[in-house]
Amino acid sequence: MPETTPRRRRWLLPAVLLIAWLALSGVAGPYSGKLSEVQSNDQSEFLPGSAESQRVAELSAGFSDSDAFPAFLLVESDSALTPDQLARFGEFAQSVPGIEIAPGRTVADYLVPGPIPVVPSEDGEAALALVSFDAGELSAQLPDGESPITTAVQQIRDAVPDLSGADLYVAGPAATTADLVSAFGGIDGTLLLVAGVAVLLILLVVYRSPVLPFFVLLTAGLALTTASLVVYLLADAGVVDLDGQGQGILSILVVGAATDYSLLLVARYREELRRHDDRFDAMRTAWRQTLEPVLASAGTVVLGLLCLLLADIGPTRGLGPVAAVGIVSAVLAAMTFLPALLVLPGRTSSGEHGRWMFWPSVPHVGSVGPESTGVWAKVASLVGRRTVAVGVLSALFLLVLAAFAPTLPSDGVSQSDTFRDRVESVVGGEALARHFPAGSGSPTLVVAPEADLDAVTTAVEGADGVSRVVPTLDDAGQPRVSDGSVQLQVTLDDPADSPAAEDAVAALRTDLDAVSPDALVGGTTAQALDVKEISTADRDRIIPAILLVVFLVLAVLLRSLVAPLVLLLCNVLSFAATLGAAALVFDHVLDLPGGDPTVPLYAFVFLVALGIDYSIFLMTRVREESVRRSTRRGVLTGLSVTGGVITSAGIVLAATFAALGVLPILFLLQIAFLVAFGVLLDTFVVRSLLVPAVVLWLGRRTWWPGDLAKAEPADGAEPEPARV
Repeated sequence: MPETTPRRRRWLLPAVLLIAWLALSGVAGPYSGKLSEVQSNDQSEFLPGSAESQRVAELSAGFSDSDAFPAFLLVESDSALTPDQLARFGEFAQSVPGIEIAPGRTVADYLVPGPIPVVPSEDGEAALALVSFDAGELSAQLPDGESPITTAVQQIRDAVPDLSGADLYVAGPAATTADLVSAFGGIDGTLLLVAGVAVLLILLVVYRSPVLPFFVLLTAGLALTTASLVVYLLADAGVVDLDGQGQGILSILVVGAATDYSLLLVARYREELRRHDDRFDAMRTAWRQTLEPVLASAGTVVLGLLCLLLADIGPTRGLGPVAAVGIVSAVLAAMTFLPALLVLPGRTSSGEHGRWMFWPSVPHVGSVGPESTGVWAKVASLVGRRTVAVGVLSALFLLVLAAFAPTLPSDGVSQSDTFRDRVESVVGGEALARHFPAGSGSPTLVVAPEADLDAVTTAVEGADGVSRVVPTLDDAGQPRVSDGSVQLQVTLDDPADSPAAEDAVAALRTDLDAVSPDALVGGTTAQALDVKEISTADRDRIIPAILLVVFLVLAVLLRSLVAPLVLLLCNVLSFAATLGAAALVFDHVLDLPGGDPTVPLYAFVFLVALGIDYSIFLMTRVREESVRRSTRRGVLTGLSVTGGVITSAGIVLAATFAALGVLPILFLLQIAFLVAFGVLLDTFVVRSLLVPAVVLWLGRRTWWPGDLAKAEPADGAEPEPARV
């Protein structure tokens, strides 16, 4: 914190900072609960305009006055439906448009004009009614800020009649979106409650103080409200794309990062209070010494996250600036609000200022900290005495886990597998597949030149996985022509959201390339296929960019080329080991159905960008100590001094990300495990054992080509040779 010359005025800056933050929280507070209003969970909006399915969506506008976003009403019985059940189901289907969803607004206001047909199944045990919402209303809002389509689905479900022994489901794309919105409804409440309780318990153990944990939690809360305000404004203006997953990750990331930075500052402040009697002098020194590693850490994370702007998938691209805003908010709160809070007036029972919040473990001037005699001093001693053994064993452990990384499933899952609970859209979709062609209601669309209609129709009818093909007709019953093109509606054998349907669409595209190069394949299944393929391309493009950015930041920070290379290689090995551990857990413990191709990318971003944090915190202190002593003494001192705080920070971050697992979404469960396990691996193995061992083995070569690599140790003694 900058020094103000007159000692009696030094309280002015802390007071101004506290007042400014509290005023900002009053403005920003409500926006934490409003982020759901600017979410978009519609997969069709995630794709770039160049995607084939998006081009089909644009061309399809010429074949219909509006795009349909269907919900399926499905009635099912164990035996043939009775005439009375069919009649009552038909009456309910026809009454759906009149269901009120808001004062003065009904379901009909958001439907594509036309009747709601009721189609019995061939086995007589089910009947299907198609409620076609207007896809253009997906971004609309009711007066209460809710989506009219998701609200309509819920109101329809609430109005379902008793059909005497038959089950009635509301499923289909509209129902799936409603279930996603419902699942993400726990972000603002359950998720933050679980994360907050976990962080509080950990901080109580770390600080053994009844006050400090609440200081840190308050700091994290202010960071989150600030980030929420900025993200809301950006999303509302259409600058970034925000979905439910992005909102959940933002909340966890801000809480975890703000707590980590706070832990680092508090630890250095406590250390300086043992050297300074005046709390302002102690805070000034602690703030200056903490600022560089925190800014370096945050800068690395922010630049790594901004590499996501290279993505073509909307939510992936949007997560970059959204999460970067969260990190910046965390840094600002931890480095401005918390320091002002820590120097609040107050005395201990012995009359010392600025130490009361540490009670009962008050740091007194001249006292010895746990870094000199605690667990991490012993760990540092072990690494110093058995450098090669520690390095080799820790590397072998990581390599064994990394060997399983190629078995991690990441080739996509069906939309029904997105949910960990058996929500109604999933159960209804399974019932639909039992009685109708599984692709009913969500046809694949083929748009082709009019001149190629017969050849394209023949090719589609002969393709594997196709159940039925019909052209879109005009009022005269002839194939409708729009700008020289015609459209075919293709019903697939498999559910529209299944990997088998995606395989059928991929094969159909290949077949049609030989028949009509201008033929395009779109629809719900094609959109899912495009998301998967583009996500894979995003991953292959973004990961090298992140590695380059992180390397450059570390090279500037550590004034070296060797040290950044060591840190990156160690963290990449840790990432591979995390993927291997996840493959074992997902396949053999949790028996998960698969994984989304964006899971490894998200895990890489957080583990390399966040995992490198702990190595940065360690290596900046090692370099600071190495300038005064030798590299060997720098490593051992840096490890013993930072061991406790970095371990605490890692446990906190792992606990906050683990909280994502409480939401019933497969993607978030996988991210929760990957990041939590990976952070702990970085904390306890990479930062604590592997990196110190490698740096001790390299010695001053670690700092090549910087001046520190050429200078003699400041204490005049060459480092002792590493021993096994």
